[in-house]
Amino acid sequence: MAEQRQRALSTSGEALYEILALEKGATHDEIKKSYRKLALKYHPDKNPDNPEAAEKFKEINSAHATLTDLSKRNIYDKYGSLGLYVAEQFGEENVNTYFMLSSWWAKGLFAVCGLLTGCYLCCCLCCCFNCCCGKCKPKAPEGEQQEFCVSPEDLEEQIKNDMERDGETPITLQPTNVTEKTQLIGDSHRSYRTES
Repeated sequence: MAEQRQRALSTSGEALYEILALEKGATHDEIKKSYRKLALKYHPDKNPDNPEAAEKFKEINSAHATLTDLSKRNIYDKYGSLGLYVAEQFGEENVNTYFMLSSWWAKGLFAVCGLLTGCYLCCCLCCCFNCCCGKCKPKAPEGEQQEFCVSPEDLEEQIKNDMERDGETPITLQPTNVTEKTQLIGDSHRSYRTES
């Protein structure tokens, strides 16, 4: 199965023409003529006891459908069945971009730019030098307080103390007997009617 899948995704773009017994670059009329001839020969109604003829008929129909669609044919002629697979996955308008970015020179350009700018190492080096080693960490100017880390538990406790000191206590429980009437009306009687 893997061998068949690998063979099916070739980049030569000749297999569909071979199925229709044509040369690559055949005209639309030649494709149509060859399709009709082979479809009549391998049609399942003419070969009811031959399952191979039915499979061949399916291949002929698939080849004809691809080669008569102009955009699919252009992709197939340029990139083969791999191009059709990419068009199916990413859209026909993105096939050229995919093959351009997967070319050896694009990959090489990406690698060279990354190595020259140091982008591949900057995150790791910044993390190691600033956090792990601390040797290259910038020093705070004289007179300013240095930053320090606070644990989440200490920060939560500090927030609670600040709120209690300001007279606000955080609500941690919901009221037990809440009804729609008490929520909407409360102590004062409100009317939502509009005067006409």
